[in-house]
Amino acid sequence: MEGNKSHSPSGQRAILVFGAPCSGKTTFSEQFAAQFNATFYDLDALKEKHNLSRQFILLLVSEIAKTGSTLVLEGGNETEKDRRELAEILRAAGYTPTLIWIQTDVSTIRMRLKNKLKSVEKAKTVYDNRIKALEAPSDAEAPIVLSGKHTYHTQLKQVLTQL
Repeated sequence: MEGNKSHSPSGQRAILVFGAPCSGKTTFSEQFAAQFNATFYDLDALKEKHNLSRQFILLLVSEIAKTGSTLVLEGGNETEKDRRELAEILRAAGYTPTLIWIQTDVSTIRMRLKNKLKSVEKAKTVYDNRIKALEAPSDAEAPIVLSGKHTYHTQLKQVLTQL
């Protein structure tokens, strides 16, 4: 990966990161984007902070894709349909999308949520709502699967061997 204007034969690279809440998506995404001078967007955070619709998020991704920057996109891709919509927009803009699924065991996720939200009840509600919406990837999506409990360097090795 060459950072912001990738000149690989297949075009620009877009990394789509998804997984359960507090599974390690943001930690991985931020470090990966920083290491490769890529542009990072947390689509769920943007949607929540600015009360954006799904259609607006898709339009935003379409506009971001016009920059030609290497992208790391987290969120907005909980279902196979969501991931397909994002991938189609990115492919149309000349990107090669790569799906990364970060998995972490339930007890670790609940502990991280409880610490983040400072409430067992809030953590349970957030976990239950987000898990209901999350779909595991299909075989056709061929994600790179990472453990959210491994170090970034271990995760990075796994990603680089599969890119």
